[in-house]
Amino acid sequence: MFVQIKRWLLADKEPDNNQLKQLPEVTLIVPAYNERACIAQKLHNCLQLNYPARKLHLLFVTEGSTDGTTEFLSEYTQIQVIGGAVRKGKIEAINQAMQQVTTPVVVFTDANTYLNRDAVLNIVKHYSNPRVGAVSGEKCIIADSSQAAAGAGEGIYWKYESILKNLDAELNTIVGAAGELFSIRTELYEPVEKDTLLDDFMISMRIAGKGYKVVYESEAYAMEKPSFSVGEEMKRKVRICTGGFQSIVRLKHLLNPFKYGLLTFQYLSHRVFRWTVAPLCIPLVFFTNLLLVQDSRLYMSLFILQCIFYLLALLGYLLERNKLRIKALFVPFYFSFMNYTVFLGFINYITGTHTGIWQKVKRA
Repeated sequence: MFVQIKRWLLADKEPDNNQLKQLPEVTLIVPAYNERACIAQKLHNCLQLNYPARKLHLLFVTEGSTDGTTEFLSEYTQIQVIGGAVRKGKIEAINQAMQQVTTPVVVFTDANTYLNRDAVLNIVKHYSNPRVGAVSGEKCIIADSSQAAAGAGEGIYWKYESILKNLDAELNTIVGAAGELFSIRTELYEPVEKDTLLDDFMISMRIAGKGYKVVYESEAYAMEKPSFSVGEEMKRKVRICTGGFQSIVRLKHLLNPFKYGLLTFQYLSHRVFRWTVAPLCIPLVFFTNLLLVQDSRLYMSLFILQCIFYLLALLGYLLERNKLRIKALFVPFYFSFMNYTVFLGFINYITGTHTGIWQKVKRA
């Protein structure tokens, strides 16, 4: 694991003088609410990025922090810090920070993630194409066998998600950036509603809706540890699913194929159906199969396979509760777990039991 991290953090090569002259100025925005435990490492990571110091502006937003994050960062004169006594949430922090940005490109990254040295370089190269409005980096989960099944499953999920994003980008545009690391043209930013749950998704999709491409850059990494436990991962996933339903309502205009063409197809198939149709189909397929078991051996075999799959998922959950982890059970467990959280997220959304302020999730 540590060899892999070292490989990500090392730069491939230094840019030459001609490249340096052509690089745009960039503002790196880091929302950091009560992140004292990791903020020193994050600041060090930012200062080590392979980008000209005079062209990279670091802006930390620490509003509402009470653990010394603001005081620690205020000691460094080479960065800008926006404080404030009241915590209003990540999206309000971003809205506030964007009022201070004067550079043509802005990069957003979380305080508890670490970037490879060439991340910003690999992102900004895409802005030479005027059709590109945003660039998403790749989220990498740094997990080992000693961590929770939810963490290992999260790592597998993000590898799968990376494959889909690459395919989306080759077809037209990706549908939704990774909040741990994404970038936009500053001029395209529009303030997002303060109760927004998936700010990264809303920002990038609204840019795509304007006719710009959202590019996927797999050589810009945001490395993050997985959730500490299944319970912590459930809090995160339920909130994301709640935000998914919120986004469907707020982005309903993108469902018009006559206006948005291929983007509508991608948005429907990759996001809307995943958050709505796919989870509903799982119990529907199971019980329909149950009704058909008497009709043929094929249906009987399919039903048995489904039962085995869900029994393996249940076994994975029971073993996890007892701190026993078997890699073969991560996939059925996490698949079932994710779809279960969609139903919880829907209940959250329709009951209105959510705000724009994230509940911090404990990491491994």
